Amino acid sequence: MYNPELDPYIVGKVIFQFRTEKSKSQEVISGLAGIGRTHLSAIERGERKPTLETLYRLSNALNVKMSTIVIEIEKNIELNEKNK
Repeated sequence: MYNPELDPYIVGKVIFQFRTEKSKSQEVISGLAGIGRTHLSAIERGERKPTLETLYRLSNALNVKMSTIVIEIEKNIELNEKNK
């Protein structure tokens, strides 16, 4: 059975990638998402995993479908599993 772990570092890396692709600062995205900048920073560093609500807010702030972010997270998890 396929059972990889949800690595908070991977989640943060993907959110960081989407944010930098949009050329937006943490201040702008966190403001649009209604979360603190330090919270977003902790998510991007892999120190915290976002709740479903927070991920939804971030996806709206980034103007990206939440499913697109989840798919990218899954791709990164699979890649990480293959490289172990």
